[in-house]
Amino acid sequence: MPKSPARVAPLLVLLAGGLAGCGEGAPKQFAPPPPNVTVAKPQKSQVTDYDEYVGRFVAVDMVEVRARVSGYLDKIQFEDGQIVRQGDPLFVIDRRPFETTVAQTKAQLAQARANLAFAEADLARGAQLVRDKTISEQTFDQRTQARRVAEASVQAQEAAVRQAELDLQFTELKAPVTGRIGDRRVSVGNLVTGGTGGNTTLLATIVSIDPMRFEFTFDEASYLRYERIAAGGNDPKSRGKDMTVSLRLIDEPEFKHEATVDFVDNTIDRSTGTIRGRAVVPNPKGLFTPGMFARVRVPGSLPYEALLVPDAAVGSEQVRKFVYVLGPGNVVTPKYVTLGQLAGGGMRVIKDGLSADDSVVVNGLARLRPGIKVNPQEQGATPPAATGPQANNK
Repeated sequence: MPKSPARVAPLLVLLAGGLAGCGEGAPKQFAPPPPNVTVAKPQKSQVTDYDEYVGRFVAVDMVEVRARVSGYLDKIQFEDGQIVRQGDPLFVIDRRPFETTVAQTKAQLAQARANLAFAEADLARGAQLVRDKTISEQTFDQRTQARRVAEASVQAQEAAVRQAELDLQFTELKAPVTGRIGDRRVSVGNLVTGGTGGNTTLLATIVSIDPMRFEFTFDEASYLRYERIAAGGNDPKSRGKDMTVSLRLIDEPEFKHEATVDFVDNTIDRSTGTIRGRAVVPNPKGLFTPGMFARVRVPGSLPYEALLVPDAAVGSEQVRKFVYVLGPGNVVTPKYVTLGQLAGGGMRVIKDGLSADDSVVVNGLARLRPGIKVNPQEQGATPPAATGPQANNK
């Protein structure tokens, strides 16, 4: 049955409307807004380059306590590991044999003096007798010789008394320096071998603790650089002496201990190509111990003016380092730079590749790529509230 025209007309109207809708273009896409970044000018500051080395502490004085006389150990007058002062008593060797020796030598000295007195009197009598021709010249010469022998005997016995008294003093061993003493190596009652030979008994060791020395080595190139720095100063012959350096222990994040260089060796080691340096550091609290490792920071240049940027603003491209710089039209471009040391406050020294007029992106680097347009905000300024499509760009 054929459809009536009245029914076909509405269908044609709907179909025409649908075809008209299909002919229109796709909905417009909004471009993403420029990312917000923070920019700042590089800071100018006086900086000094530093070199770091590893070294260890050594004592200024280290003494091995050994006896000068032999005998049985009678007393120990210190606690292991304590701080001793110069002159404090440490050990006592049995004194009785040495007291007896002193008494014997004094008696022998008295006898020698008595012999000398007799020889002098006998010589005085002989002088008158030889003038009276009562005795011969030979007899008088014999009496003169006897007096000289008696005088020499007195001198020998006086030296023996001094030696005996000195040996008696050596039975009391006292601390030769101020420092920390180690543990006792011999117990009371043991025989101690004294003297100046190589088989003497080691009783203890003492190391000084304040001040302390710090020894480190550095290479030939660094040595030449330090020499030229010293040559540019007031005392070119100092060879870096009196230079202030700083130390950091293995558990410390910063170099907070100051020391003064007091010695640089006179030769470079031929096997390692390094030379030894030494600094003196105060140690009033006894924190540093001989043999302890630490890092030392040595000035490697004279103070100079440099540009600094936050270390977080530095990016990496393989081995090259760069910072994003704001260009015309708020477009960022990378600038490849040469980095210096890390200064305080998280700032990085830029040695080359950056000028003081550059505006460096210091925040928002994760959203950047070369040539992108950004919405910069000066560091320290409060950015305006985002409106419109930028409100959704987080």
